[in-house]
Amino acid sequence: MLGGLATAALTPSSCAPADSDYVSYQVNLQKQDLRLYWKDETNRPLQSLQRLTAWLSGRGHRVVFAMNAGMFRPDYSPQGLFVEDGRVVAPLDTTSGAGNFYLKPNGVFYTTVDQHAVVCPTASFRYFRRILYATQSGPMLVVRGQIHPAFTPGSSNRQIRNGVGILPNGHVLLAMSKHKVSLYEFADYFRRQGCRNALYLDGFVSRTYAPGQQWVQTDGNFGVMLAVSE
Repeated sequence: MLGGLATAALTPSSCAPADSDYVSYQVNLQKQDLRLYWKDETNRPLQSLQRLTAWLSGRGHRVVFAMNAGMFRPDYSPQGLFVEDGRVVAPLDTTSGAGNFYLKPNGVFYTTVDQHAVVCPTASFRYFRRILYATQSGPMLVVRGQIHPAFTPGSSNRQIRNGVGILPNGHVLLAMSKHKVSLYEFADYFRRQGCRNALYLDGFVSRTYAPGQQWVQTDGNFGVMLAVSE
């Protein structure tokens, strides 16, 4: 999404979505490979999950999970920080503005060369050389175990949504709602899994590729994407 605030005039459901209403995947970075991608070797944006998975397959990597990984500008460039293989491709955005990206606190998801993952508010993020991959988005869903204060139970702002959180054991939790949910419901999903910090990645444009769960979406028109591959 181009950083805009998605809205929908729908009647909220009478109860919170069940865990089965989300397609999710847990990543153990000590044993699995999670990377962020934007362009191919010809400097062309990969854009869709189909192109991403095919491109990785051509390089001998079998993708077990993939999804879009942040908001983007009209030219598909990352909105906010993007670090790829240790290189800062786009700088951290600490400005204010309209839309989900700028609903403070927003945040950063990053991984390090020693296979650790962190989700933190933008205001507390500090770049250091051991960061391997990073993407910035917003808003934060969960901050130190608390749901973002701007979210309202029963909100009629409902969309497909995807995000990332860190579980108590340090594993990365990636998730997308199968149906339209509010930001509060989505944040509550991550909190119920035990995430003390979780970050919203994007809204109605979100897609997920999870062949092991019979959930395969290969379309999309994205900037940065993430993939877990073998």
